[in-house]
Amino acid sequence: MVTQEQVITQLKKVQDPELGLDVWTLGLIYTITIEKTKILIKMTLTTPMCPFGPMMIADVEKRVKELKGVKVAKVEITFNPPWKPTEEIRELLGV
Repeated sequence: MVTQEQVITQLKKVQDPELGLDVWTLGLIYTITIEKTKILIKMTLTTPMCPFGPMMIADVEKRVKELKGVKVAKVEITFNPPWKPTEEIRELLGV
């Protein structure tokens, strides 16, 4: 069975092209639910109008499906709560 750590490793390979950091480090991933061969990920985007949103969602699903034993990877987008960068992320981004 796939572990949460394996899923996180895959999520760290998905970059936000505007910010140059991965979706896990940015804090865009809210929950990871593992149901045998199905992985459900609840995540957000940096803004509701993010032009790279569809690409990032597709990349998250693709990367998670690369894990052995995963048949379905599904992303649910939410903006509740809205994304807010941590102080550490703000420093990494230079803001």
